[in-house]
Amino acid sequence: MNPLRLLVCALVFGFLLLWALSPRRPRLALAYLRLVLLGSACLLVLAPFFWLLAAVFKDRDYFNEYLFFPPLSEWSSASLNLDNFRRLLAGKPSVTGTVYFWQYVLNSLFFACTSTVLQLLFCSLGGYALARYDFRGKTALMTFMLGSMMIPGVLLMAPIYELMVKLQLIDTYHGLIIPGVVGAYGIFLFRQAILGVPAEIVDAGRIDGCSELKIYYSLVMPLVRPMAAAFCLVSFLGNWNAFFGPNVFLHSQAKLTLPVVLNLYVSQYGSDYGVFLSGTALAILPPAVLFFALEKEFVGGLTSGAVKG
Repeated sequence: MNPLRLLVCALVFGFLLLWALSPRRPRLALAYLRLVLLGSACLLVLAPFFWLLAAVFKDRDYFNEYLFFPPLSEWSSASLNLDNFRRLLAGKPSVTGTVYFWQYVLNSLFFACTSTVLQLLFCSLGGYALARYDFRGKTALMTFMLGSMMIPGVLLMAPIYELMVKLQLIDTYHGLIIPGVVGAYGIFLFRQAILGVPAEIVDAGRIDGCSELKIYYSLVMPLVRPMAAAFCLVSFLGNWNAFFGPNVFLHSQAKLTLPVVLNLYVSQYGSDYGVFLSGTALAILPPAVLFFALEKEFVGGLTSGAVKG
C-alpha cells in the first residue's frame, strides 16, 4: 500500500474513532471531518503549483520518472539542477539579432503597467464625469456604452487593425496600447464607486476653491481606493495575459510579450517541457507579487457596497 492510501486510511480511521467515542455528540468528529475536507481542498488547489515547482528543477532525464520531486536519496545535481533556466535564459537568434528571455519579460511588464496606468486614469476620469455631471445626451451615451459591452472584442479587431495600419502604428506598442486605453466596463465600475462618495464632500471642495481635477485627485480617488486597487489588479492581469492583441499587432521578435512567446515555446520545446514550464513559472511571479501587495485593497474593493449603511 502506497503512502497516499495509508494517509487516507488513517484519516478515515481517525474520523470513525472520534465518532465512536461520542456518537450522541458528534461535534468533535464533524469538526475533524471539516478540517480534513478543507485541508484536502487546499492540497488539491496547491498541487499544480507544487508540481510546477518540481518540474522546473527536475532534469530532463528525470522529468517523467516522478510526478513531483524524486526521493531524497536520489537528490543530486544530476536529478535537480538549473539547466532548464539556463536554456530558457540563453539568447535566441532572430532576424534583428539575439533576443533573450528577459526582454520578453520587460516587454510584458511595460505593456501591462502602461496599459493599467492609462486605463486607471481615463476610466476613473470618465466615471467621475458620469457620476458628478449632468449634461445633454448623458443617458444616450450611457446606453451606447452599455450596448458596446455586448460586442465581442474580436469582432472589432479587423477595423482597429486597419486603423492602426493607416496611422502607421503596426508593430509598435502605441498601436497595441491605444485601442484598449478606455473601456466601458472600467468607466461604469468607477461611476458606481464614485456615486457612493457623498456629494457634500465634492461641494465642500468646490466651496474651498479646489479645481475639478484637484477634487478628483485629492478628494474622490482616495475614497474609492479599494475599488481602484481591484480594478488595477484585474486590468494588469488582463493585459499581462493578453495574447490575441500582441500576436496581431506585434511582428518583431524582440517586441513580443510573454504569452505569445510561451505559445511559441510549446512547439519549440515540444519534447522538453522543463524549459517551457520554467518560463511559465517566471511568468506567474509578477501577477502573484501584485496580488499579494494589493490583497487587502482587492478584497475591500470587492466587498465595498455589499453592506448598506
